[in-house]
Amino acid sequence: MGFGGISIWQLLIILAIIILIFGTRRFKNIGGDLGSAFKSFRKAVKEEPVEEKKEDDPQ
Repeated sequence: MGFGGISIWQLLIILAIIILIFGTRRFKNIGGDLGSAFKSFRKAVKEEPVEEKKEDDPQ
């Protein structure tokens, strides 16, 4: 058994159909876009929130 009852052969067939529909170039671009989005998300999570001073604050 694979992921949730889907065998490895079924996953390979689904991947082949996706490549046939979208083509390898678009599939590669989607992967790159997802990778850069994931990197920026991780960077945003690691950054500490910066506290901004309020203009009305007398300090």
